[in-house]
Amino acid sequence: MAITPAHLDPLPAIGYVRQSQLIPAIFPFSSATLWRKVKDGTFPKPVKLGPRITAWRVDDIRAIVANFGDER
Repeated sequence: MAITPAHLDPLPAIGYVRQSQLIPAIFPFSSATLWRKVKDGTFPKPVKLGPRITAWRVDDIRAIVANFGDER
């Protein structure tokens, strides 16, 4: 499954997105793979919005998708 701009439609224009909005809607990998990528620095680090709320900046997600397209 390729990541294309059409996959970005579920993202808000600005703000934050939760893991459930990213997998599998935008990124075709598991939660374990997401966290492994965060740990090794190949995926943006999330932001803690509260004690039980972790999210990613939409701008960071758009940037990683754009970089993914540039690598091909």
